[in-house]
Amino acid sequence: MAAGPNSETGMATRAREAAPGIGELPNYVGGRFEVTGSLFDDVTPVSGAVVSRVHEADSALVDAAVHAARGAFESAWRPMPTAKRCALLHKVADGIEARFDDFLAAEVADTGKPASIARQIDIPRGAANFRLFANLMETAGTDCFEMDTPDGRGALNYSVREPHGVVGVIAPWNLPLLLLTWKVAPALASGNTVIAKPSEETPVTATLLAEVMDAVGVPPGVFNVVHGFGPNSAGEWLSRHPGIDALTFTGESRTGAAIMKAAADTVKPLSFELGGKNAAVVFADADFDAAIEGTARSVFANCGQVCLCSERVYVERPIFERFVAALKAQAEALVPADPWANDCTLGPLISAEHRTKVLGYYDLAKNEGAEVVTGGGVQDFGDARDAGCYVQPTIWTGLPDSARTVREEVFGPVCHVAPFDSEDEAIARANDSDYGLATAIWTRDLSRAHRVARRIEAGICWVNCWFLRDLRTPFGGVKLSGIGREGGLHSLNFYAEQKNICVKL
Repeated sequence: MAAGPNSETGMATRAREAAPGIGELPNYVGGRFEVTGSLFDDVTPVSGAVVSRVHEADSALVDAAVHAARGAFESAWRPMPTAKRCALLHKVADGIEARFDDFLAAEVADTGKPASIARQIDIPRGAANFRLFANLMETAGTDCFEMDTPDGRGALNYSVREPHGVVGVIAPWNLPLLLLTWKVAPALASGNTVIAKPSEETPVTATLLAEVMDAVGVPPGVFNVVHGFGPNSAGEWLSRHPGIDALTFTGESRTGAAIMKAAADTVKPLSFELGGKNAAVVFADADFDAAIEGTARSVFANCGQVCLCSERVYVERPIFERFVAALKAQAEALVPADPWANDCTLGPLISAEHRTKVLGYYDLAKNEGAEVVTGGGVQDFGDARDAGCYVQPTIWTGLPDSARTVREEVFGPVCHVAPFDSEDEAIARANDSDYGLATAIWTRDLSRAHRVARRIEAGICWVNCWFLRDLRTPFGGVKLSGIGREGGLHSLNFYAEQKNICVKL
């Protein structure tokens, strides 16, 4: 293993400079950039070209990361005054902003998403998450209760937050920096140390984040990055490790179940944000143009690779035909150009493997009897993108709610649109799902909006909007869509145990 000292230019950057076009990404353990004897390719879904070569952590390196994180927790991070700890997190935010172009290039290369989107959302939110939770940690209060006692002197009960210790963060590939920092920032603000395992599909921004942590002086071992896969690799070793005190994961429901089983022996706190088969419900009285624009965004954003996307769209019958035609026009207006082009509005799927899965659902829908309103296949570009992972934005109608393509998460730029005739029917069909992450309700009737939002089984209900969030609010799902809540104090309450202290006066 090789080590690199804390420096303004980290090892990953030096490796990229030494091998233009194809750099090597090390792990980051105990303040040292570590390489291993096993490498795998990180490829861009835009063209299938290799972006970087990634050093896969072995079980010994994962174990070393746990020990480094434990040592840093006890000796450096937990004892550090909250104000000083939070000041360092503000420096991390500054560091992300100072290297904005590096993070942007990495995000676009790894995911293929339009640069215009990553520039406006992913990178700014990566920095903002550190500022939000640093500020919140410095101002968050806890409970205090006075109580009577038989002797009349009374007692005082107050609560404090105690960090768990070492937190394992397993991050997804669809919003790599945004969702990684959404977990890392509150975990660190609460006084924990972190071992992050980014997706093997999108490892670059996590490595850049390690370089920023290194450069701004976050103590060695406080933040660690181990690269690898799930089963029999870093993901499984992290989940099973007895030295991990809490685990947080965003990703597929089946993977969440596997992680839960792996972590069961040590009964550690878990936070899961998992899959969704989200329903949008459009009433005839909705602002039609706003509903079309919002639904198109909620179906096709990030090539449908957002857990919050709408894959089931229920439209009140009087406007059904008009709605389908207008949504078709929106889908066909999407532009799958070079992600750096100003007119690009649709990127590729994340990988060839995932494209095979999505195309399998495209075929399944046809076999189940769907009417393909638009799409259903792949684009033909006649350039390097033909070696990438693009698929056509797709709309289906005509399937029963029992069809697999209506019940199973596709995670692509696709939806099934169906008519409904009453409010009760729309609610029953929206709730007829194993998932319960999000819903979007479109109506001008305020009473109906409140009524329907209360009855739909989902952790997040949007009314006349989508993807609009105050970051202090609870975020999470029900049923197969997850366990626990993130956001604001909800995150702080997961990343720390609340201890009650009772003092007899």
